[in-house]
Amino acid sequence: MTLPTPDPAFHWTDEHWGAALRCTPLATAAQHVFTSKQLGLPRPDGWGDAAASVGADVSHLMRVKQVHGNAVRLLKRGEMLADAADQRADGDAIVSNVEGLALAVLVADCVPILVADPRCGAAAAIHAGWRGTCARVVPAAIAMMQREFGSSPADLIAAIGPSVGPGDYEVGESLIEAFRREGHPESSIATWFIPTATKPHLDLWTANRDQLLMAGVTADRIHLCGLSTVSHPDILESYRVEGERAGRMAALIVVPPSA
Repeated sequence: MTLPTPDPAFHWTDEHWGAALRCTPLATAAQHVFTSKQLGLPRPDGWGDAAASVGADVSHLMRVKQVHGNAVRLLKRGEMLADAADQRADGDAIVSNVEGLALAVLVADCVPILVADPRCGAAAAIHAGWRGTCARVVPAAIAMMQREFGSSPADLIAAIGPSVGPGDYEVGESLIEAFRREGHPESSIATWFIPTATKPHLDLWTANRDQLLMAGVTADRIHLCGLSTVSHPDILESYRVEGERAGRMAALIVVPPSA
């Protein structure tokens, strides 16, 4: 199989279960991985294999019950419950400063975003579909890192993994109105929604990159892999291509130590 070529900031690695994607600049701050279709989630031992790829035990892997919104789950140093792994609260992002904890989200067209703060020792895993993007889940996660851990957005490194690309994401006019109702500026809406001869296309890559910028993350620390799940269904999971038959991919990041 020929793997698709990502942005130069990303590279493929060969895991025992198949191909995985990593962001080279983010790797300098935190262990992480974007899995591919070859992991085969949600098979029973898939999470153990995913955790092993970032050097973590599955017992140290934390997830949220994703609900396509902007709720952010917080796990703070010294306040974790022993059974936190079994308490998957509703949310679409998880942030923590518990060193060694692996944070994870699942996607199959939605945007996976991993964020690390190497200075304070904190990380975030974010799931941003169109609803989460509309509801500003990325700024909500960054704001929580600032508030709870003292993170400075200028210190953060963010990687945006594979998801449906702007050329593949035809949407209805009702989505444009949803973004207007949420108060997004017309200038942003004009950038994020691309007119075509038929229906508009939504550019979730640019929308989430812009929201990272608005939250204070600097452009040189935001990395976009540029691979569309819809364009590469042989290696990436896509609900839009396979419907109910689609599996899921995971994005995992290990909370780094503080500097």
